[in-house]
Amino acid sequence: MAPVRELTVGQVAMRSGVAVSALHFYEARGLIRSHRTAGNQRRYSRDVLRRVAIIRIAQEVGISLAEIAATFRSLPEGRTPTREDWNLLSTAWRDGLDHKISQLKKLRDGLTDCIGCGCMSIDKCPLRNKDDRLAREGTGARRLVAR
Repeated sequence: MAPVRELTVGQVAMRSGVAVSALHFYEARGLIRSHRTAGNQRRYSRDVLRRVAIIRIAQEVGISLAEIAATFRSLPEGRTPTREDWNLLSTAWRDGLDHKISQLKKLRDGLTDCIGCGCMSIDKCPLRNKDDRLAREGTGARRLVAR
């Protein structure tokens, strides 16, 4: 019996531990790809399992799907990453992760003073208004948070 070269969406979901709906979402975002059989069923090449594993690992450390997609697009011919590619991918993400870690450490270290504040002293808050820099702009609300 010949080895199975293609996987159904259910097989990919079972092997990767990712829900079928997540696989469809990844495909819609261009992170993975499939082709359709004559019966209009999705079929994935076996290397999709590596792509899904990389997506899951990257997401777990806080890398956005947009960043993952951009990195995948940088690979020659959209191929699934090899060991060498993974080394380049992880190195590229390392700087961004180091920056996020630094920000999280600052947040963690500033929370001690913040907990007792109750947000009643926004003018002194080391997290939201360090050195009271917003006071120069006058009274009233000064921050808009884009959502």
